Amino acid sequence: MAIKLYDTTLRDGAQAEGINLSVEDKLRIARRLDQFGVHYIEGGWPGSNPKDAEFFARAGELGLKHARLAAFGSTRKAKANCEHDAQIQMLLDAHTPVVTLVAKTSTLHVKHVLETTLDENLHMIRDSVAWFKTHNREVMHDAEHYFDGFKLDKDYALATLRAARDAGADWLVLCDTNGGTMPWEVAEITRVTISELQADGVSSSARFGIHTHNDAGLAVANALEAVRAGCEQVQGTINGYGERVGNCDLIPTIANLKLKMGDACVSDEQLRGLTDLSRYVAEVANQAHNIRAPYTGQAAFAHKGGIHVAAILKVEESYQHIDPARVGNSKRVLVSELSGRGNIHYKAREFGLDIDKEEARKVLQQIKDLEKRGFYFEGAEASVELMLRRARKGYVPPFELIDFLVVVENRQGRGLLAEANVKIRVRNGGEEVVHTAAEGDGPVNALDRALRKALLPHYPQLVDVRLADYKVRILDSDSATAATTRVTIDTRCGTRTWTTVGCSANIVDASWQALADSLEYALTA
Repeated sequence: MAIKLYDTTLRDGAQAEGINLSVEDKLRIARRLDQFGVHYIEGGWPGSNPKDAEFFARAGELGLKHARLAAFGSTRKAKANCEHDAQIQMLLDAHTPVVTLVAKTSTLHVKHVLETTLDENLHMIRDSVAWFKTHNREVMHDAEHYFDGFKLDKDYALATLRAARDAGADWLVLCDTNGGTMPWEVAEITRVTISELQADGVSSSARFGIHTHNDAGLAVANALEAVRAGCEQVQGTINGYGERVGNCDLIPTIANLKLKMGDACVSDEQLRGLTDLSRYVAEVANQAHNIRAPYTGQAAFAHKGGIHVAAILKVEESYQHIDPARVGNSKRVLVSELSGRGNIHYKAREFGLDIDKEEARKVLQQIKDLEKRGFYFEGAEASVELMLRRARKGYVPPFELIDFLVVVENRQGRGLLAEANVKIRVRNGGEEVVHTAAEGDGPVNALDRALRKALLPHYPQLVDVRLADYKVRILDSDSATAATTRVTIDTRCGTRTWTTVGCSANIVDASWQALADSLEYALTA
């Protein structure tokens, strides 16, 4: 079987708190989803807002090669007719090959939300589905609150599906709208539902789909259980974006369908683009990518414990459930106080360095000592590489600090002023003591300028090296102004970026450590 993937990131995902997609954002994501191989892309609700209206007006620009575009809306209003229902007409005017209609399934919602009769709701479903079938649309019937409705009144919930099926719906999508149904309930209700409708003996090409929300943290598990029970379509969003807790995350769902359940929902080549897709959508949505996201997170295949690393150096699958390359990710070995010598040797090989057992032991002990003082090397691999280089016999650093002085003043008429004096020993085919001074916007900026002023005449290649980011973390806030401070600096040169770390009770000293490491790394790595 090949499960059909229905993406609703552009509608359900855009309803997530903190996400606001522009029309250009939606067009970019739609193109990427199509390139990846998603079967259906839901663009939004035509007429609900100007942004969605513009998206559908410009949908012709997409040039979709794989996916079918869907417009989302609801069944006609109570006691109305489709021909004169403005919302129905807007769906038709979107000119999409697919229309997705959400309909009430629960008697609670029909009586108290729609405030209409149970019979009228069935007529609304039949009329709306039939209307779009006469206009040659593929119709998705989204049975809202289906599982809650089934538990409340099984016969009526089934009657709503029969109404959609008999009117010609192509898909009957069972929705766990509140996201609170347990996996075993989803499995049983889905099996009973499919069995009941098949027992009718009615000739129909309608197939079943599943739409889950993650309020109980079970959206992916529920979707997979529904597939096992007979559903042939899964609806969800990239990275699980959605209202409240979110929707079914299509990223691990796709990986699980393909790798764990043997489904042909995507090809092997498409699967290798999974990590890029996940991170691309996060970037366009202006969201930090979850480093612990299953399959695609930066930490998904990261190994830190010494025992784990020792094992994967012998047999990679000993601590990895799949080869990360299959989803476009990669294995990472972290260095920290929990590391063993295997971590150090692995990182040395990764950096192209050859170190012996004694050098590895010394570096490992140094890392453990420094992390006890507040250093943190998992995200600062440039500092780790420098420690490995410094541990090797014959290593000569390109420069060495003799002393520095930083003054911050508030001068009348000029405001705050920072000035740094730096004295370093430069080794570049010789040895020279250089003493420089520079002003800056703050003490770290002044230090940076003074250090570069001293180094540039000897190392002109540093002219293209730029500080890209500067982060400060207070480690023991109970100590107030005497707290230990950790500083991480991201540095960039062309397309290369590296991170260094410093830690001290003095923020200027911590900044110097990270800054000096960043420039030494630029000169030696």
